[in-house]
Amino acid sequence: MSKQPLRRKILYGIVALLVSLLIALLAWVLVAGPQTVFRVLRYGDTQIDDYLYYPSRRIAASSSPYHLVDLASEDLVPHSVVLRDGSSHDLVPLLAENESIAFLVVKGDALLFEQYFQGHSADAISQTFSVSKSFTSALIGDAIGDGLIRDVNQWVTDFVPEMAKGGFGAVNLRHLLTMTSGSDYVENDNPFGIHVILNYTPKLEKEILGFQIQDEPGTVHRYKSGDNALLALILSRALAPGTIADYTREKLWEPLGMESDGLWSLDHDDGLEKSWCCLAASARDLAKFGMLYLNDGQWQGVQILHEGWVEKSTQAAIPENLWDEDFANIGVSNYGYQWWLASADQGDYFALGKDGQYIYVNPAFETVIVRLGSSQGDLPLSAWLSLFQFISAEID
Repeated sequence: MSKQPLRRKILYGIVALLVSLLIALLAWVLVAGPQTVFRVLRYGDTQIDDYLYYPSRRIAASSSPYHLVDLASEDLVPHSVVLRDGSSHDLVPLLAENESIAFLVVKGDALLFEQYFQGHSADAISQTFSVSKSFTSALIGDAIGDGLIRDVNQWVTDFVPEMAKGGFGAVNLRHLLTMTSGSDYVENDNPFGIHVILNYTPKLEKEILGFQIQDEPGTVHRYKSGDNALLALILSRALAPGTIADYTREKLWEPLGMESDGLWSLDHDDGLEKSWCCLAASARDLAKFGMLYLNDGQWQGVQILHEGWVEKSTQAAIPENLWDEDFANIGVSNYGYQWWLASADQGDYFALGKDGQYIYVNPAFETVIVRLGSSQGDLPLSAWLSLFQFISAEID
């Protein structure tokens, strides 16, 4: 074969590839919107410092900051830990090797262990990803307590009547809290899919209003951030003209004595809080949120959360016939109101973010553990849970 036809064939192949890529890009822009595509290309995969890149509302630190009793220097947490597989590890190297940025252990109101990595610090904030969902749940509970929402059985369409056209007339807040709405939302990394679009869109409300019901509400449990996003739209309408950030400060940041400012990322300037992913906070302040749950919603003798909300939120909400047994293999026993339930015997539960952000609460041993990271590292969820359970039991 002569060189000329070969070169022409290669050139045609390159042109065909470029045309295909251009068509794919144009299709993506049409589906997701130009600004959404721009954000994906500019910022790439979601990271713990994403709060720096998007519009946000500040949650001011408390005017009366609460400081935990600091016993971290008293060597009360074991240096060596044993995981569920029987392997033994030195704690600090294990944390460092698995891309942790913060690790705190609290028992009662005392800070027993506090270690930071990768340049993180006590007053630094980071994005908490799906840990944010548990905060949203707490705010829904308080909105019920304040009479802004009747109860978890109230219909979505009472607040967002536009959702009726998508089949949401039979969906209530409990369906959203337990992720049993039956919506068509699919949680994956497909750039054409709704989950990626929701993370990057500047038109969040428009995307939420486009959700459709696929299964009968209450008959399918499938993890999906879209249910939480709809909770935020409901909450924002119940609070109007106030905002979710304002309510977060009033109900959580101020009374808990949060030491650092927090941030809720928004879809656009003066837009809607991205409630499923995008609360940024410090490790110490996240520990206080865990302590609030450990104490049944009370803080220093004052009921902060709607009474009974913690118990309802941390009970198994998914019927056995709807529960995916694969979760049992990673140490998860069920799901509550935006909280994961760990072992049924200990009654422990946790909030979980995609890069290994944890607020772990163990009522049996009165412990709260916060682990933040830039990823899960090489440890699967089951290993992190076994680490938290081991530490909780050893410091009893």
